[in-house]
This record gives sequence, C-alpha cells and structure tokens, in this order.
Amino acid sequence: MALARFLAALLLSALLAGCADTRYYYQSVSGHLQLMQAARPVSDWLADPQAPDGLKTRLAMAQQIRAFAVSELKLPDNASYQRYADLQRRAVVWNVVAAPEFSLTLKTWCFPVAGCVGYRGYFNEAEARSEAAALQQTGLEVSVYGVPAYSTLGWLNWAGGDPLLNTFVGLPDAELARLIFHELAHQVLYVPDDTRFNESFATAVERLGVQRWLAQPGTAGTQREAAELTKRRQQFRALTLATRSRLAEIYQSNKPLALDGKGLFAMKTEAMKDFRAAYAELRRGWGGYAGYDAWVAGANNAAFGAQAAYDELVPAFEALFEREGQDWPRFYSAVQRLAALPAPERAQALHQLTLGKPRHD
Repeated sequence: MALARFLAALLLSALLAGCADTRYYYQSVSGHLQLMQAARPVSDWLADPQAPDGLKTRLAMAQQIRAFAVSELKLPDNASYQRYADLQRRAVVWNVVAAPEFSLTLKTWCFPVAGCVGYRGYFNEAEARSEAAALQQTGLEVSVYGVPAYSTLGWLNWAGGDPLLNTFVGLPDAELARLIFHELAHQVLYVPDDTRFNESFATAVERLGVQRWLAQPGTAGTQREAAELTKRRQQFRALTLATRSRLAEIYQSNKPLALDGKGLFAMKTEAMKDFRAAYAELRRGWGGYAGYDAWVAGANNAAFGAQAAYDELVPAFEALFEREGQDWPRFYSAVQRLAALPAPERAQALHQLTLGKPRHD
C-alpha cells in the first residue's frame, strides 16, 4: 500500500542519513503502520450495530470538538481525527527521557526530518524500559511514561491522518478537547530541534482553546468538572515549577560541591523530600484524587526536565495571543514569524513576551 511504501522510504532515508539504530527505526515504522491499519472511519463505527453505545457517544463528542477546533480555533481541517482505532493497550507509545544526576537538561536524540528532541518513543513498553535500563547503566536518571497520542505533524494526512484512539477517547470532555487542540496545533507549525517551543505553543493553544470551548452555551456540567481538574492542575504545576526552580538553583549555584557529589546529593534529596511532602498535602485537599501519584512516585531530573518542555514558554504564547487581539489566524502568523527566527533571537523574543505575564493554566 502507499502508506507502507512511504514509511519504508522514511526508514531508508534514516539509514542513508547514517542512523545506525535500524532496530529502533523499524519498530517506529512498523508500529505506526499497524496503528494506521487498525483505524476505521468514525462513520463506520457509528453505523456499526456491534459497537458499544458508550464508544459511539465518545466518538460523536470527538467529532464535535474537532469541528469546533476548525471553525473557532482555525486549526487545520484535514483527515486527522476522522478515524478511530482500538489498540487494545493503555498508551499508544512510551517515551523515554533521561537527564544527568545533577542537571535538568535532557539527553537528546536526533532523527531525520524531525530533528533533535528530548525523548525517544517506543510502541512497545518492554522495549522502552529496556532502553531506560541501558541509560541508567550510564549514570543517567531516566523516566518512562505512556503517551495517549502523538502527532504526525500533518505529514500523513494524505494517508488518513492521525486517528482517534482508545487511549484517549474516553477522557472527560474538556480533557479530550485539550488533547485534540494540542495535537492539531502541532500541524500548524513544527520547529526542528526546539521541543520546548513546539510543546509550549501546543499547550498554549490547548489552554486557550479549552477556555473558549467551555464558554459555549450548554456546557455548565462540563465547566464544573473542568474547573476542578484545572484547579488541581494549576496547583500541581505550581508545585512542580517551584521544585524545578529549586533543583535548578541547587545544581547551578553549588557546582563546586560536585567534586565529591555529597553536598549536591544531600540538597537534592531534601528538595525531593519536600516536594513529595507538599504533594501529599495537596492530595489530601483534593479528597484523595490520585491522578498524579505515579508521576510523583517516579519524579526525578528527567521527569522534571520533560515537564518543562510543555509549560515553560506558555506565558509567552498567551501574551502573544493577547497582543494579536485574540485573533487565531493572526496569532498563528505571529508564531510562524517567531519560528523563522534564528534560535537565539527566537528565545529573546519569547523572553520579552514573558516579562510581566503571570503564569496560569
């Protein structure tokens, strides 16, 4: 089939570019091919008498959200999210991230076309954990986390686009909207070698988009649910940001102590202890909500470093949205102009936008 030939060509291009890890590229190509083959048009699922009613309800909601994304947020209108696949697993891929013992700077991997990113994705969890174990043997701190969705950046819309998946279609309405808005935002633009820019932009679109989506008439029940989830997210992100800043200061300000490692290790241990104690207090205030328990249990430099990519520049993009009069096409054009700048100039422009802009979810 045409898609198989395209993905085979992608694998070949990786090999010609000198990428030695053929096994990794093979699992990436074959994993995505299996996902695409499993997807069927949403209309088929809705017409299937054997499909559960609950699934049909979620698919119908996803179509409403996608239509809103196109009409109101001016996100791309293409083949994406018009098909559905049940992968029979809890995540579509598992990402591996790694960082040194006394740094929040993520290890990067470089790929043809996509450039360099601070994670490595696997369609098989066991393979992801095997990679993590190998990285740990080199002295790095490693985090492995399941991902409910990923974007092909619009490159495969001719072959059916990114499908809806069982890994996320059952999310609460506002969370499903967040995810679809986020992934479609990646199709607006993608900057190779700048994960922080790409993910922060998509996160800003998701937050601003959900605010507008929840302002529609008839969403009162969803608003209440979303408000509670947003409150928890804000509190948790405030806590992780404070901890991330504390760790960064420890690593930056106390480098001489790294000669024996004992001083840095003691301060880092204390910071992590305080983080987990503060989280336990938050959790009690949430009535026992356990949504972040797994993340907190495995939190380390790699986990904190990965999180930074998704929210560090969000205030800058929110400020840019306001500057452009909350006009989506103007906002996207302004972001594309930023993306075209050399990396140092782009970083400086984002810093100027952030000045005086408070953080919020």
